[in-house]
Amino acid sequence: MPTYVWDYLPEYHNERKDILDAVETVFASGRLVLGASVQGFEEEFAAYHGAGHCVGVDNGTNAVKLGLQALGVGPGDEVITVSNTAAPTVVAIDGSGATPVFVDVRADDFLMDTEQVAAAITSRTKALLPVHLYGQCVDMAPLRRLADEHGLRILEDCAQAHGARHHGSPAGTLGDAAAFSFYPTKVLGAYGDGGAVLTDSADVERALRKLRYYGMDEVYYVVTTPGHNSRLDEVQAEILRRKLTRLDAYIEGRRAVARRYEEALADLTGDGGLVLPSVNPGNTHVYYVYVVRHPQRDEIIERLKRFDISLNISYPWPVHTMTGFAHLGCAKGSLPVTEALADEIFSLPMYPSLPESLQDRVIEALRKVLTSL
Repeated sequence: MPTYVWDYLPEYHNERKDILDAVETVFASGRLVLGASVQGFEEEFAAYHGAGHCVGVDNGTNAVKLGLQALGVGPGDEVITVSNTAAPTVVAIDGSGATPVFVDVRADDFLMDTEQVAAAITSRTKALLPVHLYGQCVDMAPLRRLADEHGLRILEDCAQAHGARHHGSPAGTLGDAAAFSFYPTKVLGAYGDGGAVLTDSADVERALRKLRYYGMDEVYYVVTTPGHNSRLDEVQAEILRRKLTRLDAYIEGRRAVARRYEEALADLTGDGGLVLPSVNPGNTHVYYVYVVRHPQRDEIIERLKRFDISLNISYPWPVHTMTGFAHLGCAKGSLPVTEALADEIFSLPMYPSLPESLQDRVIEALRKVLTSL
């Protein structure tokens, strides 16, 4: 049986009755778009975070895009972020009309190097977009100081950090607004696409509700500001409501998988060896993915295929090197840490319902491969 980085079927087997009941609840409700399930999820997701408002949207990319637009970001503005992220982060910035500006990441945790942000700020900078990558938070205090000093907005990209905490505060409550994805692989995943934006600002919330519904205000069919069709689906919202009650259990399951990896692979670390994930002081890591690093990454992945194990790389191509963003003019070598990571990082299987037997297969095979290099 092949072993993959992620598989939703074990979870579906365990939760099938509740998932299908969620579908039936919506179909029997008489309201299929922006009904009680979306409203209920928005209220419950905001309450989970202690946030003032939640606005559900159709996917995580549009959560970033609409979040930026609701914060006043648009054409002519610059948004500082990282290249070591999923491409949708940058696609969304571009979609808002703004220009992405990249800073490098740190070699130990692969997160935004906040010490580089000040030098990247220009008269056109409008927002900072930290990505809480792989399941733990960026150090937010330096970003808050810079934002206050320069009059900037902060949008957190929390697509990989549901339930993560930074010095006790939930990811998504550390900036002016926060974008979440509920793509099926996420820590809180739907059974299709979905997204949301959290904010404490009533003005930002109102802007988001208009933006997700064509730009219409209180009177439907009257557009006051051009917007989008970006509504969270009722079925996905109802499924997410059910799964939200299990989010803490999902996180503990992921942390348990991470602990087993750490205990089983710790002796293979050291100079030139395997580098396991680090957890920064004050952070609660939720391990959306379990990313390790090794200078012989490609050979390791190729050898693991002989054991019927297929692994993922998050991410093999830094965004600034992609042809679709060549117009940004980021030369190769401009983000040396990001580019080095792209050649060495890979992800081990990680999901809360990962059977220990499959995890043991990965550990045993990886140990064999590493000791034979």
